[in-house]
Amino acid sequence: MQTKLFTIPNLLTLSNLLCGALGTVAALAGGNLTLAFGLMVGGAVFDFFDGFAARRLGQDGKLGVELDSLADDISFGLLPASVLYVLFGRMPGAAWLPGWAGFLLFGYAAFAALRLAKFNIDETQHAEFCGLPSPGAALFCASLGLLAEQQGVVLPREAVLAVGLVVGVLMVSPVRMFSFKFAGFGWKGNELRYAFAALFVVLAVAVRWWAVPAIVVLYVLVSLVRWLVGRKPRNV
Repeated sequence: MQTKLFTIPNLLTLSNLLCGALGTVAALAGGNLTLAFGLMVGGAVFDFFDGFAARRLGQDGKLGVELDSLADDISFGLLPASVLYVLFGRMPGAAWLPGWAGFLLFGYAAFAALRLAKFNIDETQHAEFCGLPSPGAALFCASLGLLAEQQGVVLPREAVLAVGLVVGVLMVSPVRMFSFKFAGFGWKGNELRYAFAALFVVLAVAVRWWAVPAIVVLYVLVSLVRWLVGRKPRNV
């Protein structure tokens, strides 16, 4: 059976991977966390539209699924880990915290890989996600680098390590989080998605650089509340 490699969805996925690779170079070699964030946003856009194009064109298949996960672990695993590593090196820290501790932040990419692998075999993650989606987690982490460069935000090294650990754990947590994959363009069934999209626009105008971390934190909190409220009580 001949497999078509260079389909439109696959090209979009490869564009996502390229954004992630270039963003990693921008962070590690160039130290440009603003550019790294911009390339990650580009990767996220390609990541959104590759699945959409695959479904619309009837070109979804196993190859696309595997390729998507590989691309995502670069753009939303290695790239945010690189941003956090560079950010760690720039920030002040306690005397007891050694400089090599920054390398621990690359464990973030391992959490992302686990999150993506779990998604591939979990049939329950179509309408909602189990754990924080890797793109949202990555954008939150990379936005800290953006804030450091554009707003002069200072985080102690301990906080940078804590962010990497907490966000990594959230990715593999059992918390059910709603998906941003639109079921068509109608209002019905997409109410929460449209509400968050509108809120993001408002935040982008009101607080600019802070919009990304704010919307991700709000997304996690809303999802956590919905998950806790919707859980069935255990029989005693």
